[in-house]
Amino acid sequence: MDMTRLRSPLYLPANRASAVAKARTLACDAVILDLEDAVQPDAKADARAAAVAAALQGGWGTCSLFLRVNGIGTAWHADDMAAAHVDGFDGIVVPKVDSAAEAADVVRRAGGRPVLAMIETPAGVLGAAAIAATPGVAGLIAGMADLAKALHCGSDANRTPLLYSLSAIVIAARAAGVACFDGVCTEFRNEAAFIAEAGQGKLLGFDGKTLIHPSQVEPCNAVFSPSPAEIAHAHAIIAAYQAALAEGRGVATLDGQMVEILHVEQAKRLLARV
Repeated sequence: MDMTRLRSPLYLPANRASAVAKARTLACDAVILDLEDAVQPDAKADARAAAVAAALQGGWGTCSLFLRVNGIGTAWHADDMAAAHVDGFDGIVVPKVDSAAEAADVVRRAGGRPVLAMIETPAGVLGAAAIAATPGVAGLIAGMADLAKALHCGSDANRTPLLYSLSAIVIAARAAGVACFDGVCTEFRNEAAFIAEAGQGKLLGFDGKTLIHPSQVEPCNAVFSPSPAEIAHAHAIIAAYQAALAEGRGVATLDGQMVEILHVEQAKRLLARV
């Protein structure tokens, strides 16, 4: 599976049967059945059993299914990791991965499932490049709420205090050739705020954005899908470059701008996401 094609991974509490049933009808690219933040300690075992049942039942179509386990060192982590081995799960989401050593240990116990490592702490940000480069890690997920808490930083609409960390996650993922997903927008009733934040994430280079509510799926897919104007421009770049080659020129121009092979590669990558 090419994780970079996933635009809209949606978190769901694994023990909410109605939400899990509805998710099968949504247009999200992935569902993450959550055993961590969304589940109270006394409900962890039941949530784990419900997640396993949902995976075995199937019916997810083209939607990828992940299990978010409880964190390394918690009382539930080992049982959660074992549960992720059942048929039906496409990967495992692991919170608060702080080092390559932790990532390697998780991969070793993942039963061959790809791992998405959440970067949610200052140590995780500093270790992001090594974590992303760990064999078996298929992508990074930004966990900005926990990171902001750890940084003691303020907040604004542009996520200014977190921009360094967000960019560091993208750079680490791109250097390792793995996927990267922006953190959640908690303002699920404010579509304009979500679209602005998702647009910022796309601008920074994220492949998609993790979601916490079904209402966020459609705008997320729209933001992270190539627009008709972007598609047309990509085709024009490729055509201009091919015309230049036919005339014996290695450089083309389009709308007053130089077009080189790197621009052609970017255009082809965009068209591959259509």
